[in-house]
Amino acid sequence: MNEEVLTVIGSGGMGRAVARRTGSGRRVLLADLDESALESTAESLRSDGHDVTTHRVDVSSRDSVAELARVAAELGPVTRLAHTAGLSPARSSAATILRVNLLGAALVLEEFENVVVTGGSAVVVSSMAGHMETSLDEEQEEELARTPAEELLRLPCADPEAVTEPGRAYGIAKRANQLRVQRASVLWGDRGTRVNSISPGVISTPMVQQELGSEQRGAVRAMIDASAAGRLGTPEDIAAAADFLLGPEATFVSGTDLLVDGGVVAAVRSGRLSGSDQG
Repeated sequence: MNEEVLTVIGSGGMGRAVARRTGSGRRVLLADLDESALESTAESLRSDGHDVTTHRVDVSSRDSVAELARVAAELGPVTRLAHTAGLSPARSSAATILRVNLLGAALVLEEFENVVVTGGSAVVVSSMAGHMETSLDEEQEEELARTPAEELLRLPCADPEAVTEPGRAYGIAKRANQLRVQRASVLWGDRGTRVNSISPGVISTPMVQQELGSEQRGAVRAMIDASAAGRLGTPEDIAAAADFLLGPEATFVSGTDLLVDGGVVAAVRSGRLSGSDQG
């Protein structure tokens, strides 16, 4: 039997949770740059009975992403793709964030467009930061949505020489993820496939735990306290959203962004949480 393939890019908390939630009965191709983290997550999933193949990938490299797409297609029909890889502004430079979070997501969308089979679906993990990004005008957003991947970092609004603050680079990259998914959904739809994005809020992952131990902790705590949920999100919260968007219940959903933030963006827009509270 030619088993369906679930490709998960990123072996951190959200990637692991998505693979565990949606991988049953499928071959799971798990990819990451960090081989140690990749193998650790794979062994955890295998111990739960999942069929897992691993592959090292650098999402900022066209050749590396293309090779991952080729490996995925050789394993079987790729019916589901979850791109969860990304870097935090608390631990990475602006230039690295733009390469991984912005260019990387664009390359994944382009290389997997012809790999996900008819009837299949994909999700790209963005961030609530994309909903709160205010520095971009309409023309810049259009450029971020339509510019070919290799040219993205030459745009004035995404040039690493011009965008040097990690938080700003992160917001721009995550807004671009949402815009590019919406644009890509038109081409994906021509092939009978769907693609959506998910924008998590403050999720309890090693990345966020590191932020809670950094200068950002006050802003992170303020967001949690102001939200309707009043708690950290969990990787399982994101996996549940991904399971819905990837599955048969969402066949009428494509090109949209699902905000899974516990109400933080609503708190900002209502005035309960101010820009200064966010750092």
